[in-house]
Amino acid sequence: MGQREPYKNRIELLQGTLDMLILQALRSQPQHGYGIVQSLRAGSADVLQVETGSLYPALHRLEQQGWIKSAWGITENNQKAKYYQLTTAGKKQLSKEHGRWNQLSAAIANLMNPGEEQA
Repeated sequence: MGQREPYKNRIELLQGTLDMLILQALRSQPQHGYGIVQSLRAGSADVLQVETGSLYPALHRLEQQGWIKSAWGITENNQKAKYYQLTTAGKKQLSKEHGRWNQLSAAIANLMNPGEEQA
């Protein structure tokens, strides 16, 4: 198997996918922006590299939807940072988006691999 290539163009991610991935990154604990970026990068084996120009507008949008909330805190390096946390509404949205993602990815797999049985 060849080495995975990172997505070089922000447009390559399907619309709405970044929001779902941020909610997923926050499912277990509150994180600051850099922590979210690192979580997504590590969880995707460095394939997904989210830039701050995409991350912070998405965080703002998710907060406006009521799916996350934020509070100022101190990082492990004694820096002031805004921490983001999943809300109850955000947990429900993540569950809904996860179901949609499974359906969409199965449909794409069927199109890309016609005749192969999908798991």
